[in-house]
Amino acid sequence: MGVLHKLLSASLVMLSAWSADVPAQAWPTRPISLVVPFAAGGPTDVVARTLAASMSKTLGQTVIVENKVGAGGTIAAAFVAKAAPDGYTLFIHHNGMATSTALYRKLPYDALADFEYIGQAVDVPMTLLARKDFPANNLTELIAYVRANQDKINLANAGLGAVSQLCGLMFERALGVKFTAIPFQGTAPAMQALLGGQVDLLCDQTTQTIPQIKAGSVKFYGVTTRNRIKALPEAPTLAEQGLKDFEVLVWHGIYAPRGTPRPVLASLNAALRTALKDPDVTRRMAELGAEVVPESKQSPEGLQTWLKSEIDKWGPVIKAAGAFAD
Repeated sequence: MGVLHKLLSASLVMLSAWSADVPAQAWPTRPISLVVPFAAGGPTDVVARTLAASMSKTLGQTVIVENKVGAGGTIAAAFVAKAAPDGYTLFIHHNGMATSTALYRKLPYDALADFEYIGQAVDVPMTLLARKDFPANNLTELIAYVRANQDKINLANAGLGAVSQLCGLMFERALGVKFTAIPFQGTAPAMQALLGGQVDLLCDQTTQTIPQIKAGSVKFYGVTTRNRIKALPEAPTLAEQGLKDFEVLVWHGIYAPRGTPRPVLASLNAALRTALKDPDVTRRMAELGAEVVPESKQSPEGLQTWLKSEIDKWGPVIKAAGAFAD
């Protein structure tokens, strides 16, 4: 019986190992869904579609972008968290993956525990803008004007949890002021309101603002990264103009449901890394003012570490501003 028991145990171990490898060996046999939590045509959607086209070539199956809009990205996140962990449902999200933990009192998922990490992809800088006829012509003038007239100034954003809102909160915090917030359903209508002179200030991504900056349609005060960016090499950062440590950028990470097999995750990470070296991807990102992240951030561990650091960074800012959703 002892020998039989040992043989049976060995057989079960072999069967278990074989079963665990089957999904990886067979995967992928059908299209893969990459869920985007924002509307088609928006900045995150553009990044997602660019990456999906390249990853499809590496994986041998089409990566289809699926837009699930609403509640600052939490609807899409909850959907992916509950999806089958088979490698056929992926999720791309920006800073909202971190900030939702502070913005929403109750979430139907745990941002850190309910996902597997594939890797970080690209960073998109933010830019601080004003309507074309705004009195301040540079950041020094803007700071002085804002401090003297804060009760008369409004600042547009793309809604609760949008990076444009977070950038505005950080700007308020840096200056010790409070503006009237004007939320819109996305960055496009917010930009239209700025161009039309209906709002005063807007902090938005280079993917949306570079054409307006180059056309002179807005007043431009600087970029929000620590270093100057390739897309606007002559433009100073806010930090170098006196707002010490001011840094806000839109980062994008790709996730899978918790429990997705490790060989599948490894294949997805390899496909992402290949995409980030694809000349078509790097060219398109450069056109948008986006920059591929360093290789250390392209790893699952890099994304996980970054997400935790962003949760720690934005939690106090959001709580201090009292910006909560039910």
